[in-house]
Amino acid sequence: MTAPGPAPATHRPPVPGARLVVLVSGGGSNLAALLDACADPGYGARVVAVGADRDAAAGLDRAAAAGVPTFVEKVADHPDRAAWDAALTARVRAHTPDLVISAGFLKLVGPDFLAAFGDRYVNTHNALLPAFPGIHGPRDALAYGVKVAGATLFFVDAGVDTGPIIAQVAVEVRDGDDEAALTERIKVAERAQLVEYVGRLVRGGWTIRDRKVTTP
Repeated sequence: MTAPGPAPATHRPPVPGARLVVLVSGGGSNLAALLDACADPGYGARVVAVGADRDAAAGLDRAAAAGVPTFVEKVADHPDRAAWDAALTARVRAHTPDLVISAGFLKLVGPDFLAAFGDRYVNTHNALLPAFPGIHGPRDALAYGVKVAGATLFFVDAGVDTGPIIAQVAVEVRDGDDEAALTERIKVAERAQLVEYVGRLVRGGWTIRDRKVTTP
């Protein structure tokens, strides 16, 4: 049997004035950083909607204060995850985004969402993937005894924190660090990386070939 060949490359050209939809579940500090960046016309993008999976997400208040439309799509309002995934996909698609950003969105999307946005759905993780995937990246890194932690920006695929990596930033693990201290330092680096690379993606476009992401 002949082995399958490499997957075809995906290329997205630059999009002047790119439309961003941001998904949140919590306070929205990454969202706030993106909103601040988008206030500069030279950044090349604007947040056109913010969605959440819960009413209490403080990021919704940040968006409203900035005059950005918001929506909430709760899993509990649907008979199953597939129905929720289809509804979320429709809500996001209604805003015709060029890039969708998970900014602390704590729900795994499904096949409908990935079919619509899989090569333009960006997530950030507080560890240096592929090490320490999942929701406890800094805690797991400390428990393992690593000397360097960090954050990873990647395109989401069907796995858990397994998609093609866009960028990574290292954060030193200091003697005496606990989970809270390391997490806070990672968050600072993570926000800066997210803002920088979202801007680079929309202004310069990107190519995904054999899991490798290139930007100008």
